[in-house]
Amino acid sequence: MKALIVAAGQGTRLRDIAASKPLALVRGVALIERVIEAAHIAGVREFVVVTGYEGRRLEAFLAALAARRGYAITCVRNLAWRQANGVSVIAAEQHLGERFVLMMADHLFDPTILGDLIAAPVPEGGAVLAIDRRLDNPLVDLEDVTRVETGKDGAIRTIGKLIEPYDAFDTGFFLASGALIRALREDIAAGGAGGISAGMIILARSGLATTFDIGARFWLDVDDAVAHGHAERMRA
Repeated sequence: MKALIVAAGQGTRLRDIAASKPLALVRGVALIERVIEAAHIAGVREFVVVTGYEGRRLEAFLAALAARRGYAITCVRNLAWRQANGVSVIAAEQHLGERFVLMMADHLFDPTILGDLIAAPVPEGGAVLAIDRRLDNPLVDLEDVTRVETGKDGAIRTIGKLIEPYDAFDTGFFLASGALIRALREDIAAGGAGGISAGMIILARSGLATTFDIGARFWLDVDDAVAHGHAERMRA
């Protein structure tokens, strides 16, 4: 299985801790190294990392990591890194197969989440999003997290920031197909920004965006100093 990791943004909310968010240290280890290590434990064997802001520095780190740990890592530079996150997904298209895992460079997680997601069935021409139904999860920033509304069958009805009603949180882990990239292009062609959530909404309209419930397992979006403090207090 190949994983696409989006690591192109500025990470301004973590700037006081690190100039490059993927390289912010968590218990002495770079955030993106922890992400890649957890994905490798889950069964991912190839990584495509989309860089942008501080790209050269991040790419140099990843080259050294690949040499040190034996990981297969390909870097793709997104020159339009100021744009929506789906633009980074499109930038990596030629390096991906029809089925791949989509991840964020700043989301820590229990590797079993990704392992189970990889084994999940993907709708033909669709995508699966790992969701957290614990609406009282103390590690979630309710004002920043992407919210999800699902149907009784677990299909996504809609997804976005601050939406109402909602019954789950987007954890940032997707089992995707080329259909998501095509949906992102469709959104941009229609005048949209090309955000990943917009692509998922397009798939959802055709019943092609489903969910996988992670249960009580750990995940954390390390997006600001508060979340970084949570990460530093992890047991491992």
